[in-house]
Amino acid sequence: MASNYGPGKSVNLEDLSAEVKTRAGRIKLLLMDVDGVLTDGSLYYFPGPDGKPTEFKGFNSQDGAGFHCLHYCGIKSGVISGRDSQAVNERARILKISHVYQGFLEKESVYEEILSKENLSDESVAFIGDDFPDYALMKRCGFAVAVANARDELKERAHYVSRARGGDGAVRETIEVILKAQGLWDKVLKKFGFSD
Repeated sequence: MASNYGPGKSVNLEDLSAEVKTRAGRIKLLLMDVDGVLTDGSLYYFPGPDGKPTEFKGFNSQDGAGFHCLHYCGIKSGVISGRDSQAVNERARILKISHVYQGFLEKESVYEEILSKENLSDESVAFIGDDFPDYALMKRCGFAVAVANARDELKERAHYVSRARGGDGAVRETIEVILKAQGLWDKVLKKFGFSD
């Protein structure tokens, strides 16, 4: 696989293994951790109007555009985070993320609840993670993705390791892998006026 992927670079379907294409081709729901996946993991605290610290996070705009492409193609999304953050609620609202669960360091019960709500099996779900609390879901899901800056233990066990780092295009890359594996990328390109 090519190692030059990053923000703004496309995934080449031919670079993906047959296993990755098969697994990504079955995905109907994309779930992920937040800190270290949807963000770069940095946490910023500023004084709020009441003097108490308020947490801020940075989100990648290309990841955000990727969510719109994913949803346009009929695939739902969700986040399961160990931390609780108002910034995540707002970002999820803007991106129309279907499932938002925060404050769950142990994520399996929430994962099972989401699968039950969506009437899906493990093989239809992808999960993107970066650290130990994500491993339980990565073991279960049909398509386990570790971001480029994930713990080595996760990267060694993932079905796919993104070239992009968490918070810097890893979610967009994963979405592109899924949509290309399902033959939906041309639909996205046509939506934005790329007809050739």
